[in-house]
Amino acid sequence: MYAAIRQGKAKAGKAEELTRAIKEGAIPVISAVPGFRAYYVIYAPDDTVTAISIFDDFAGAEESNKRGLAWIEERLAPLLTGPASAVAGPVIVHTLA
Repeated sequence: MYAAIRQGKAKAGKAEELTRAIKEGAIPVISAVPGFRAYYVIYAPDDTVTAISIFDDFAGAEESNKRGLAWIEERLAPLLTGPASAVAGPVIVHTLA
C-alpha cells in the first residue's frame, strides 16, 4: 500500500468553493489513476488543505501527485495562498477499526 499526499494553504473563507471544486474535479482525476484505492481530504482550522490518496503501488502514488499538482495549478491556484506540495511513499503503519 502506498500513499500520495498533496498539501496547500487555502485563502480564508474558501472552504466551500474548494470542497465543490475537489468533488467535481480532483476526484475524477485521482480515481482514474491505476491502482487507486481511496481518497481523503482534510481541511484544518488554519486553512491547510491536505489530500491523501491510497494506491496499490508507488507508480500510482507518484502519478496521482503528478496529475494532482497539475490539476491544482490549473484549477485551484486562485483559491490558494501559494503552490501546493506533494510527497509519496509506502504506508509503513496502518490500522482499521
